[in-house]
Amino acid sequence: MFDIIFGRKEGTNVLKGIKLRLYPNQTQQGQLWQMFGNDRFVWNQMLAMMNERYKNNQDLPFLSKFKLNYLLKPLKREYPFLKNSDSSSLQVVNEFLVQSWKNFFKDKTGQVSKPRFHSRKYLRLSYTGKSIIKIAGKRYLYLPKLDYIKTSKTGALKDVRIKRYTVMLEPTGKYYLSLQVETAVQIKLKKAGKQVVIDVGVSDLAILSNGLKYPAFDASYFEKQAKSWQSKYSRRRHQAYVLCQQDKQRKVLMTPRSLESFSNWQRARKLKARYQSKIANKRRNYLHQLTTHLVRQYDVIAIEDLRVKNLQKNHCLAKSIANASWSMFKQMLEYKCEWYGKQLIIVDPRNTSRICSHCGHLSH
Repeated sequence: MFDIIFGRKEGTNVLKGIKLRLYPNQTQQGQLWQMFGNDRFVWNQMLAMMNERYKNNQDLPFLSKFKLNYLLKPLKREYPFLKNSDSSSLQVVNEFLVQSWKNFFKDKTGQVSKPRFHSRKYLRLSYTGKSIIKIAGKRYLYLPKLDYIKTSKTGALKDVRIKRYTVMLEPTGKYYLSLQVETAVQIKLKKAGKQVVIDVGVSDLAILSNGLKYPAFDASYFEKQAKSWQSKYSRRRHQAYVLCQQDKQRKVLMTPRSLESFSNWQRARKLKARYQSKIANKRRNYLHQLTTHLVRQYDVIAIEDLRVKNLQKNHCLAKSIANASWSMFKQMLEYKCEWYGKQLIIVDPRNTSRICSHCGHLSH
């Protein structure tokens, strides 16, 4: 099974994101962990060098990604284990690091901090590369350094150009391959001859000008399960931490236990992550179905340009707004209208709640 996660137009083609499940064997899992660690190592090494350089002289010219890539050669000679990674993935690390510094220098509000060191304790691991990926059958792909790896169906990769890929390990313990591909839009929707105005809400996600209402995604069951396992996770982690500290103080064991050695805590962590992942996946699927239905039914769609971040400052509504996913709903409408030749009008939200939809009178 695959999941198209975003879309953007580029010239006559569009960029899409396709997410596939990976099933690496034991050897490949070890290689992946090594590659995750290599990306983290290069990031931390380059960041330490740039921090020292910035500290000593802030007037020095900023290092580009090309200059950082040149430094990879001596770094590989000093640390041969870096050769186990796809070379393009280490270059992408430099690209991300340079972009992080640019964001820091461009920010005038003080909200963007300097790039930070990456910790091995981070539960979501990934690396991104730009090398060539080959389709080796219905259920197999060829990835650089990993050889042939089993995956979910590759039918979605026909007639597409893969621009970059990301291999990731989710907190649930599952491996995924996220692909950015370039392809042509082949589906042309028939003109429906209808137009509609959409007002987004909390209990009802979309309220249409013709009176139709579409409810917000209901994740109450999975949220209850996730909250329950979050409590168990916190409690079991605290208990494991206390036992680890007792081992160190009493020196009962030659090798003190670590948090990873407590299976009940590991199980709670994975189940918590699994329910959180289910909520995100089901919400995305619901929004895909709803936005595709709206684009099929209407030729012109108007929607308010709401400032979600400002509205989420209201703590009473913040959780409901986040659950409704207004930003994702709007984003999906934008690129699907662009794909299928429909028109999306973004309306200034000023006074929209005070203007009568029938006569246009502004209520003061």
